[in-house]
Amino acid sequence: MKRSISLWQFLGFAVTSLGGTLLHFLYEWTNGAVWVAPFSGVNESTWEHMKLLFFPMFLYAIVQSRFFKDRENFWCVKLKGILLGLISIPVLFYTYNGAIGKSPDWLNIAIFFIAAAIVYIYETRIFKTQTCKSPKLAFAVLCAIALLFVIFTFATPKFPLFQDPLTGKYGI
Repeated sequence: MKRSISLWQFLGFAVTSLGGTLLHFLYEWTNGAVWVAPFSGVNESTWEHMKLLFFPMFLYAIVQSRFFKDRENFWCVKLKGILLGLISIPVLFYTYNGAIGKSPDWLNIAIFFIAAAIVYIYETRIFKTQTCKSPKLAFAVLCAIALLFVIFTFATPKFPLFQDPLTGKYGI
């Protein structure tokens, strides 16, 4: 496959969109299997929707990194992009809900896809200019975020970001 950054990023958007959509339903489809809970949405909280964005993006980045070994800035770009996506979901969701009130399901779904698009467009633009002093640290931060998603699935903080708006419960 040609190493065009734009092509890789478009493919990443498609993988993230499909992966996040599948992960949204995986926990329910497996009748609440504990082994899928750390990676899939276990409720309708904003945090769980952030998880649906993070894991497909991070796994895709790991695959993509094998083809971008000569780019020293790769993991710094991915860290910035993924953080932007993780911030975009609650910012868009809470801004809209604060301004308008309860949002329809189609808009909540659109927020996920908008956040993914924002990430891949942003990453495509900064790949050419971003410098990176510590790619290993950037990768370590992404691994730490992954670990937090796993931990907070089972030991969920009692904070509104983690609360399921449908049931009022936290976590599983």
